[in-house]
Amino acid sequence: NEDSILEMKNCGFFAVSDGMGGGNAGEIASRTAVNEIANYVVDKPMSSLNNKYAVVNYLQDCIDKANEKIFDMANTYQENSGMATTLSLVHVRDGKAFIANVGDSRVYLYRGGQLAQLTEDHTYVNTLVKAGILTAQEAAVDERKNVIVKALGADKTVEPDFFQVEILKDDIFIICTDGLYDEVDKGEIIAVLKTIWSMSDVCTELVSRANKNGGHDNITIIC
Repeated sequence: NEDSILEMKNCGFFAVSDGMGGGNAGEIASRTAVNEIANYVVDKPMSSLNNKYAVVNYLQDCIDKANEKIFDMANTYQENSGMATTLSLVHVRDGKAFIANVGDSRVYLYRGGQLAQLTEDHTYVNTLVKAGILTAQEAAVDERKNVIVKALGADKTVEPDFFQVEILKDDIFIICTDGLYDEVDKGEIIAVLKTIWSMSDVCTELVSRANKNGGHDNITIIC
């Protein structure tokens, strides 16, 4: 399993990561990412941060430290050469969700019966879609759809995407690796969210459906 998960409810931190690299390298990369973030959050409490810019700077620094650690490990140990990982992170505070993303793990928002993808995939085919070379439908079945163009630990520095969302009553956030959305489409995810109100049961049902639909990859979900 090359996926890792981070859940720090007391700090409002939630993240998933999907590692890549030969042998055990992908697993090491994703685990290192979430461990480094957890350690950073514990060592540097956020209580003094009083505006959105301070929060984003904090998250950038946190991700920078994780990136540096993975990059150094990949370039120090031959067996870790080429390892890297995705990271999608949600930090909840003061009625807002601060989101950071590197790679193709995703954050969705379910609101009012609609499911919106908040993050943007850092993939080769998504670059082609944005350039107008491929349609979204063509990208979904393109054999290069899992080629990542940005990942944690792949380069000495990393530039995550950042998003901010005002949280409304009954909002549901889903943070997941591609093992979910490659197997379960948006319509099926919405159908589950409309009928199940327990977040743990939502995760269980989505994992079950992803496996029934093929289960070609590790499936990691926070809801």
